[in-house]
Amino acid sequence: MSRHAELLVIGGGPGGYAAAFRAADLGVDVTLVDPEPNPGGECLYRGCIPSKALLHVAETLHRARQAERWGVDFGAPSIDVARVRVWKDGVVDRLTRGLGGLADRRGVRHLRGRARFVDADRVVVGDETLTFGRCIVATGSAPVRLPMLPDSARVWDSAAALALESIPANLMVIGGGYIGLEMATVYAALGADVTVVEATDGLLPGVDRALVQ
Repeated sequence: MSRHAELLVIGGGPGGYAAAFRAADLGVDVTLVDPEPNPGGECLYRGCIPSKALLHVAETLHRARQAERWGVDFGAPSIDVARVRVWKDGVVDRLTRGLGGLADRRGVRHLRGRARFVDADRVVVGDETLTFGRCIVATGSAPVRLPMLPDSARVWDSAAALALESIPANLMVIGGGYIGLEMATVYAALGADVTVVEATDGLLPGVDRALVQ
């Protein structure tokens, strides 16, 4: 099967869907290719959004514990990891379905799959061939696995950490950037004993030192 798109956008993350929506608003015929059922990309499915949802849980736990100093005692929290995970996944689902609705209303055709270039103006997605006038490649990011680490269920990347399958008693986070510190904050609040390892002299390399402090 062969189709033509005036504009082909490969990748449904914040770069890809924003470009697709803007082009569609300007009257361009747009096809968006992404493996997920709705736009959102790594940010919404396995990055910023689930991370911020879990950070909200961590902040609530922190405030409840902080309130003890004010004379308000809620007692020891009972954390149901499965229910927290369902809530977090629900946040992701609502936001990505909302983006799917915005794509439909703009007339953006969403083709689910991965695009493979076969020449300068043609890609294959599954059993479908698409030709295009212009193409935007917005394939985003993916977690990097360190080659020296063992292939073990005990070694997580950021996506596995955000899946929130369990709360370990001890957790070492390699990397003191914002992603590492977000995961450290979440798991420490949920009861893990967390150690952060960072190669540079301080946490959050590149960020103003006053903010880091």
